[in-house]
Amino acid sequence: MSGPLHIALLGYRSQPHGGGQGIYLHYLSKALVEAGHEVDVISGPPYPELDPRVKLIHIPSLDLFTHGLGSLRPHHLLSFTDMTEWLSKLSGGFAEPYTFGRRVRKYLRREGRHYDLIHDNQSLSYGVLKLQDEGFALVTTVHHPITHDLRIALRAARTWHERLFVRRWHSFLSMQGKVVRRLRHVITVSEQSRQDIAADFGLPADKIDLVYNGIDTAVFRPHAEIHRRSNRLMATASADAPLKGLRYLLKAYAALLDSYPDLELLVVGKPQPGGKTEQLLDRLELRERVQFVSGISTGEMVRHYAEATLAVIPSIYEGFGLPAGEAMACGVPVVSTDGGALPEIVADAGVIVPTADADALAAAIAKLLDDSAERERLAKAGRERILDNFSWTVCGEQMLSYYRGVIADANP
Repeated sequence: MSGPLHIALLGYRSQPHGGGQGIYLHYLSKALVEAGHEVDVISGPPYPELDPRVKLIHIPSLDLFTHGLGSLRPHHLLSFTDMTEWLSKLSGGFAEPYTFGRRVRKYLRREGRHYDLIHDNQSLSYGVLKLQDEGFALVTTVHHPITHDLRIALRAARTWHERLFVRRWHSFLSMQGKVVRRLRHVITVSEQSRQDIAADFGLPADKIDLVYNGIDTAVFRPHAEIHRRSNRLMATASADAPLKGLRYLLKAYAALLDSYPDLELLVVGKPQPGGKTEQLLDRLELRERVQFVSGISTGEMVRHYAEATLAVIPSIYEGFGLPAGEAMACGVPVVSTDGGALPEIVADAGVIVPTADADALAAAIAKLLDDSAERERLAKAGRERILDNFSWTVCGEQMLSYYRGVIADANP
C-alpha cells in the first residue's frame, strides 16, 4: 500500500503533562500528518493536546483520578466496565488500561473498519488484543516494561502495607504480560527497552522492533536571547516516583551547597503533600531552597532550559529518556545517570554517572560548574547529537515504513 494512510493512534490517558506517553502521541501524530497521512487519536481522559490537523476521538471513562470515587452515578451500576473501573480504584488498583481496551474495542468494531492501521500506545489490554484477532492491522508500542517500575517501587516501600499497595496497583501487569506475548507487531523506543521487554515478558528480542522516539528540535532549541544563569540546576522528574531518582539529586544538591552556597535547583514536577519527597526536603533542610514548577507550557519549559546552567537526569530507569533529549536539543549540558536507555540517548554528548549514587552526581555536577568551556562543548555536542539522530521527521519516516510492512503482512 503506497498511498496516504488513515491511522488510529490509541491512548488510554494522554495528557502530555502527565508523562511521556502523551508527548509521544502528540508528536507522532503531528509527524504523520505532516507526512501527508490522516490521523485520528482515540483517547481516554485526561485528553491529549494535538496538532489541529489531528482529529481527537474521546473515549470517556469515569476518570476517577480526577473526579474521585464519589463521581459514581446510578447509571454506572448498569455497566460492567464502569463498575470494574470503580471497584478497582476503591481497592487500590489501576484498571484504566483494561477498561479502555473494552471501550475502544466496542468503538472500533462499530466505527473503525475504515482505518488502515491501529497503533496502540501501551495499553496492552485484552480488548485491543481482540482487535488483532478480529482482523485489524495492529501495532503496539511498549515504551518500557512497567515491571521495572514495580521492582523499584517495591524496593522503596518501607512497610508491608506499602508493598501490598504497590503490588495491588501494578496488578494490571498480569494482563499486559499475557497480551504482549500474543501480539504480532510490537515496537519499542530503545535497545535497552527491547532487551528488558524480552527478559521481563518472555518475548524473543528479535520479535520486538525498534523505532527511536523523536524530539521536536524546532521547539526544543537554544535561545541565545535568554540569559543563561551560572548557578542553576534543572531537573524534570515525577517527584514521588522512585523510578525517577529525584531523592539522589536532592542529596547531591544538599552536599553541593557547602561549596556552592548560591546554587539553585529547579524541578519540573510536583511533590505529593506530605509524601516522601517533602519529608526528604525537610530532613535535608531544603524546603525553602528547591523550586518546584508543574503544569507549565512547552514554551515555559524551553525558557527554563534556556536559563539553566546544567540539566540533571537522576533517573534509575528510562525506557527512552525524553528529559535528556529535550535538554540536549535546547543546548543545555547534561549530567545523566546510566539508568535504562539514557546512555543510548546521551552517549558522549553528556556526562554519565551510575544510578542511585548521590556522591557521583554531586562530583559530576561540581566538575561542570567549575568548567565553563566543557559546558559549552557539551551544549553544542548535545544539540548536534539530537539533530543527527533523534528527530520526529526521522521517527515518522521509520514508523511509516514499519506500518506499511504490517499492513502488507495483514493483507498478503
